[in-house]
Amino acid sequence: MKIGYARVSSTGQDYQTQLDKLQAAGCEKIFHEKQSGKSADDRAQLQAALEFARDGDIFVITKLDRLARSMNDLTSITSKLQKNGVGFVVTDQQIDTTTPTGKLLFNILGSLAEFERDLINARCDEGRKAAKAKGVQFGRKPKMTDDQLEGIRADVKAGILSMQAIADKYQIARNSVYRLAGAKEAA
Repeated sequence: MKIGYARVSSTGQDYQTQLDKLQAAGCEKIFHEKQSGKSADDRAQLQAALEFARDGDIFVITKLDRLARSMNDLTSITSKLQKNGVGFVVTDQQIDTTTPTGKLLFNILGSLAEFERDLINARCDEGRKAAKAKGVQFGRKPKMTDDQLEGIRADVKAGILSMQAIADKYQIARNSVYRLAGAKEAA
C-alpha cells in the first residue's frame, strides 16, 4: 500500500498541490497537517502515518522538506521506515529508497537540504544583527509615548485626579497607572 504524507507550515498555506501529487502517485491513504516542521514528535499526523505503515508499504512525500528540517530528523524517520520494512519515495526529487541508486540520491539530497537550511538560518541571523546595529528595534512597539508616560507621572504626582480617572484619561488599566508611575497600589 502507498501511504502519503503532506504538510504545510502555517494556516495561510495550502497543501492541495501536495495532495494532488500524492493521489497521482497512487497513494491509497494520505495523512496531512498544518504544523511546523521543526520536530517530528510534534506532528500528530506524521506519527499516525508512521504507525499506520506496515512491512511492504511505501511511504510517499512530495519533497524532503515536507518531512524533516534536519538530516538527523530525516535519518531518524527513514531509519524507522526501513526497520519496519517500509519503502520511501519522494516524488519531486524522484527518490525511491527501494533501489540502491535511490538510497544514494536520498542521502545526498538530504545533506544538501540541511546545508541549505543552515545557510538560510545564518543569513537571517546576519540580517538581524545588521538591523540591530542600524538601530532597528525588534519586538512589540510601545503602546505609550514618552510624553504620555510623563503625563501619567505628573498627574499622579499632582494628586488632583484619582488613579481611576488617570487610567480613564489614558485608556489604560488602573494597575498600569500604578506600575507606570512607580506608585504603590492601595490594598
